[in-house]
Amino acid sequence: MRSFRQSAAPVDEENPYWVSFSDVMAALVVIFILASLVLLMQLVELKQDVSEKIKDLEVAEKVRETIVEDIARELEDKSIKVQVAENHSIIRIPNDVLGFSTGKFGIDSKYKNTARTIGEVIARVVTKDNRTDYLDTIFLEGHTDNRPFWGAPGKGNWGLSTFRAISLWEYWAKAIDKDMALYDLRNHEGQPLFSVSGYAATRPVTEVQNEESDYELNRRIDIRITIRRPDAEDYEKVKSTFGEPDAASQN
Repeated sequence: MRSFRQSAAPVDEENPYWVSFSDVMAALVVIFILASLVLLMQLVELKQDVSEKIKDLEVAEKVRETIVEDIARELEDKSIKVQVAENHSIIRIPNDVLGFSTGKFGIDSKYKNTARTIGEVIARVVTKDNRTDYLDTIFLEGHTDNRPFWGAPGKGNWGLSTFRAISLWEYWAKAIDKDMALYDLRNHEGQPLFSVSGYAATRPVTEVQNEESDYELNRRIDIRITIRRPDAEDYEKVKSTFGEPDAASQN
């Protein structure tokens, strides 16, 4: 008797859905690998970008430190003693250098040569080696002692401190040679580099103010140098890449 042996059915005939499922899974694996590669490339690119921003910030910090040290050293060579404060971001001009009397904001004739020399040194040091490219703003900050003041120019110690800074700035504008003009200097965005502000008695050098020597320490001009920093959009780029939740989603 003849017998016929039936050949085994192909896998796809026994389970017609198996091949399709395998194809889908393989495609998903490929997609996952490609997505991972894309994400990895983005992270590498972001890391390089962040590293460059950090490097730029470090360079700017070093430039500011050099500026402050050079100004202080050159002024000391000219027998003008100033102080360096707050991580090399402030040049403090004591009252005995500019001579602001109680309730006064103008630059007395006795101190005008010193005031002009300070401005000329700052102009020369700041513009050396394109240093302004790393700066954002240089503030002339006026300060007062803690005794109440209500005379001219008004607004109490706030007005007095601000006008002290304005007086120095206006004197520089008139007294310094045009080729060293501070008011023509621009920062990296093309904006005026210098600005003025007043803090009244809110940032004292010494909290204890009982004697005239204490008051004199706080009647001063601070020159604060700020450097350029990464833009807000750079921070947003990092946040979006790493999926940091925004303020709305946290409430």
